[in-house]
Amino acid sequence: MAYQLSDEHRAIQQAVREFGENEIAPVAKEHDEKGSYPEAIRKKAAKYDFVAPHIPIKYGGAGMGLLSAVLVTEQLWRADPGIGSAVGSAGFGTNMIIKYGDEWMKEEWLPKIAAGEAVSYSAISEPAHGSNVAGIETVAETDGDSYVLNGNKMWITNGTVADVGLVMAKTSPDKGHRGITAFLIPTDLDGFSTEKIDNKLGIRASDLAEVILNDVRVSEENVIGEVDKGFYQLMDFFSHGRTRVASQAVGAAQAALDAALDYAGEREQFNQPIGEFQAIQHKLAEMATNVEAARSLTYCAASQVENGDDDIAARFASMAKLFASEHAVDVADEAIQVHGGAGFVSDHPVERYYRDARITKIYEGTSEIQKNIIADRLL
Repeated sequence: MAYQLSDEHRAIQQAVREFGENEIAPVAKEHDEKGSYPEAIRKKAAKYDFVAPHIPIKYGGAGMGLLSAVLVTEQLWRADPGIGSAVGSAGFGTNMIIKYGDEWMKEEWLPKIAAGEAVSYSAISEPAHGSNVAGIETVAETDGDSYVLNGNKMWITNGTVADVGLVMAKTSPDKGHRGITAFLIPTDLDGFSTEKIDNKLGIRASDLAEVILNDVRVSEENVIGEVDKGFYQLMDFFSHGRTRVASQAVGAAQAALDAALDYAGEREQFNQPIGEFQAIQHKLAEMATNVEAARSLTYCAASQVENGDDDIAARFASMAKLFASEHAVDVADEAIQVHGGAGFVSDHPVERYYRDARITKIYEGTSEIQKNIIADRLL
């Protein structure tokens, strides 16, 4: 399954690369150490359409396709996974608003998100339910022309910094996945509260929180799409999300490879750069091969998700996420090995890339879930 980058794609790639080098990389270590959210960088990135680039031009976005958006994500993560995550996640949930939301939702929120004036979130996972979306326990009960939501959401990106977002809740609890509905929930409503999660292994510049919904009341107009159809609406974007995570992993892996190449050319042992030793050369060769293989599979997945059959797209997206995430961790691990003892401390960025890359094997479906999806579409 071939892909071809156009001149426009390459221009996007280069523009984000330069933005990352100039605006992100110089402050990456500071944001990681402090766990501080890079709001100023996010707002600056929005000026160049690097925040939620898929939002249609009609609503102030760039109207990019998935392959273009994947290129943006990859280069943001190459500059720094933590800050890249913060910038790239600022439009979480907007895909569903674009496809299923009422016009007032689009007009009110999409321009603000695209312009960097607002941040969105997507609340699906719960303390007891991660991979099993159908098992969520958050409920939305009708009360006249309103819904009242109660429940807890866990591992929510942008939880404490977001202005609005998507919440999945049970409207027909006895129907399992057939009874889930998507709601548009602003964060300033009574009963909406968050608890920041700041003891993360990696991507520390990206905000993460638990969201608590305690009698949060919204109008029936806040239903996104149809009542009890939220799970099926969500399924429309699983492949998009997994392809984007694959591009995150490629970016992190490339960053680790870049650092290893630089160090191998600078560090000397036995009166020569360590990059001249065959043992190091073989490591670098394998790392580079795995990065390119992951990149190729990710770009192919993006093309399939945009243009292909749904089953084929789902298979490619899961393959890309599985391969890219697993190898991102491996590449980062080898980058540390190339650095030796210097790679085990924070003087060099490779230990950060190792910590940051690890999350890509977990969210948007664990590696084990991806294997199940792939196998189901092979047999």
